[in-house]
Amino acid sequence: MRSSARQLPRAIGGALAGAALLVLVQQQLLERRPPRLLQITPRAYSSGPGALDLRFSRPLQRSSLAAASRLQPPLAHRWLGDEALQRLLLLPDQVVTEPLQLLLSGRDRRGQRLPTQLWRWDPRPHLLVVARVAGGEQLQLRSHNGAWRALSPVWARITSVEAMADGRGVVFLAGDRSGRYQLWKRGLQPGSLRQRQLDPWIPEPGLPLSYDPGGAGGNSSPQPGALTRLWPHNLSFAQMSSNRRGDLLLQLGGEVPGAEQTLWIDAQGRRHGLPLNLSGPIRLLPEGEGMVVPTSAGLELRSLRDRDARPQILPGSRVLTAFCPATGQALLMRHWPDYRRSLERVQPGAAPITLWIGQEAVMAASCNQSGDRIWMLLNRWQGSSTYTLMRLDRGGRVVKQRRLDPWIPEPGLPLSYDPVGDQLLLSVRRHPREPARAALLDGQTLRIRVLPQPISQALWLPAS
Repeated sequence: MRSSARQLPRAIGGALAGAALLVLVQQQLLERRPPRLLQITPRAYSSGPGALDLRFSRPLQRSSLAAASRLQPPLAHRWLGDEALQRLLLLPDQVVTEPLQLLLSGRDRRGQRLPTQLWRWDPRPHLLVVARVAGGEQLQLRSHNGAWRALSPVWARITSVEAMADGRGVVFLAGDRSGRYQLWKRGLQPGSLRQRQLDPWIPEPGLPLSYDPGGAGGNSSPQPGALTRLWPHNLSFAQMSSNRRGDLLLQLGGEVPGAEQTLWIDAQGRRHGLPLNLSGPIRLLPEGEGMVVPTSAGLELRSLRDRDARPQILPGSRVLTAFCPATGQALLMRHWPDYRRSLERVQPGAAPITLWIGQEAVMAASCNQSGDRIWMLLNRWQGSSTYTLMRLDRGGRVVKQRRLDPWIPEPGLPLSYDPVGDQLLLSVRRHPREPARAALLDGQTLRIRVLPQPISQALWLPAS
């Protein structure tokens, strides 16, 4: 018995020593393995036309990434971050007109080289429209080569559309010929970022990357996924808003009076009722967990999750027109008691700044990510209606303007900005009895290009 008692501690000690040796060997093997790219994610809301977030298996030298990696076409960019998380940021005031190729290489802090990889990246958004077709209306997506692809069956009417801000779906309210409206979602599989094959040749880091626009091609359009009904009952109306996290907020009106309700569907698909007294459509903040709620007293900034948090209140008759997401700013249109209108820029916690005030009707407004450039669409009455698009600087000074004649903007539809192509999107028509068209306007010159496809409305689907 005594001999067995003495052998037991020795056995335990031997086992512990063996385990420690095994951990040491595994640690040495892991340290000798080259670093790996664990995740690469496009980011739309940055100060420039696009960004990529990269997560590695261990900290990489940022200077090595910048020196060894190559981007073609060679747009100006910067590497940010530290440790194992890095960001490739395209610098502002650049226009992306074709897919990009990223040759990714670098070394970690021990000098181990990251296996060279080649990625095809297309940060450009896609044009999404409600198209006029035989038999009614249909949701369609335009690829960058100009081809159209159907995303829905043909319905008698499609009234409300929300392109998910994360680029992974489209929500729309569609009605049949009997006037019954149903809420649907078309899921989308992103195609903006794809790894390309390098084998059997491995490029030498630091040498130029030759660029073949044809070879960088391939379809970057998202692929249609499942078409699902989001609400089991027929509806009379629906207002939708989404954010980059994948949250979706729905304001639904049933066919029976008093059946209105507000619903939040989070990124995991869980549904939450929101007991709110509303006077207009809610807008989710592009990033984060906040929402802008219109009430009879003004606009309130509320938290989605923390129901007990005290909201920030901006009194007055104001309407949210656009977000400038990189700086957390927003554009508001204010109605004054003497029938004047004003355009304001506001940031949470600060007083609004008036950019413009006058008697004309402000039909729509938009801004770039930082709020340095602002566009405003005015309806002026000079014997007849004239529509003028104006570009303002941060302080409200008019930098450029142009009349839209002979085109008439569709009332109630937004003026949307694409920071990747530096262009604005507007729905216009020549005559009230003609169908609308999608108009693309240069963000600098305001030059207009109208597409021939007959539509009811047009909006951007972000790349993801």
